[in-house]
Amino acid sequence: MALKLEDFQFISDIARQNAAIVIETGKEYLVETRLEPLARQEGFGSIEALITQVRLQKGFGPLHAKIVDALTTNETFFFRDFHPFEAMRLKVLPGLISTRAATKRLTIWSAACSSGQEPYSLAMMIREHFPQLRDWSIKILATDLSPTILGQARTGRYTQLQVNRGLPAIYLVKYFAQKDGAWLIKDDIKSMIEFREMNLAQPWPMLPAFDVVFLRNVMIYFDVETKKSILRRLRACTLPHSHLFLGTAETTMNLDTGWKPATLGSAVAYQHAMAA
Repeated sequence: MALKLEDFQFISDIARQNAAIVIETGKEYLVETRLEPLARQEGFGSIEALITQVRLQKGFGPLHAKIVDALTTNETFFFRDFHPFEAMRLKVLPGLISTRAATKRLTIWSAACSSGQEPYSLAMMIREHFPQLRDWSIKILATDLSPTILGQARTGRYTQLQVNRGLPAIYLVKYFAQKDGAWLIKDDIKSMIEFREMNLAQPWPMLPAFDVVFLRNVMIYFDVETKKSILRRLRACTLPHSHLFLGTAETTMNLDTGWKPATLGSAVAYQHAMAA
């Protein structure tokens, strides 16, 4: 049965109020597709029955959280779009190795990391191309709103289809082990990454100062005020000469004048205006 307009609006409001996710009219099919498995999992005979129960809960209850989790988009793959990773390898990391030589410390944030391919790609690229960083303190913080997808990311376990998407064969051979029909990231790579649940639209916890932030393909789901808030807070937790990478359809333009674009080969990154 098609989702009623009032039920669609109710679910849209939950997504917007709790995760700043904008689900516009016309996306009823998306809500139905995402919530049908959840309704079955929770023992409801229909999405309508699930929503009826949610309406009875006061505040932000467990079912609200599961709905937000189900509505998050988790499309990702290894070395997605390629060019940001090449910019990291050829431009950003060589520069940081020079400017951070005294501390021998690098901190990278993979925000909205989904099932983990992005932070694992960064870690493998560092291991592969920068052996001189073996004695450095390198931390990659990987965060996401969805506890379900983070659970998958922490395992470092990927199907054949997933490793076929974007992962060079040499990386598969060197940094994965095959087990029970799946591919597992080796512990040396996993040890570089800390996975943590985090809602970008809510107050942020205490964060380290970052040298690089990958915030790719998530701002497109937020409203303008949420985008402005995120960009402002990012400036407060990034170091001088840091770089911010957004998705190809995302920009800081008309949102935050504190960030300025920098062309790095075929990629565009953003730096603090005072450091650009």
